[in-house]
Amino acid sequence: MSLTAYQQASTRAESASSTEYRLFAQVTRSMMDACDAPAEAFSQIAEAVDWNRRVWGALAYDCTQNDNGLPDALRAGIISLSIFVNRHSSIVVRNVDEMEILVDINKMIMQGLADQQKMIASSQQAVATND
Repeated sequence: MSLTAYQQASTRAESASSTEYRLFAQVTRSMMDACDAPAEAFSQIAEAVDWNRRVWGALAYDCTQNDNGLPDALRAGIISLSIFVNRHSSIVVRNVDEMEILVDINKMIMQGLADQQKMIASSQQAVATND
């Protein structure tokens, strides 16, 4: 099986929250690596921060769509976080020491996604046990 076929099969089998978790893990790792890079590595910092900003922008856009199934309060919270991330990203590009805030936000989202996966797995197990 080729790598491409494996990746396609993996993506199809993955839940939406698993995909979101994996994306947040990748972008967060990118920011953490940029923090550890030499000060001369400005392009690495800028790319990591921009990638994070684009992820949050996509999430905010998705939350504005009428067919988004999330509760209104959660959608509003995601949009608010996206606005904060967008504004704070400009600060981070000027002062990389401020990146920890963005990393912490992403880690909190990842924890929520992981908890959601655990709840789904538990409920699926309970349903399977009762069948």
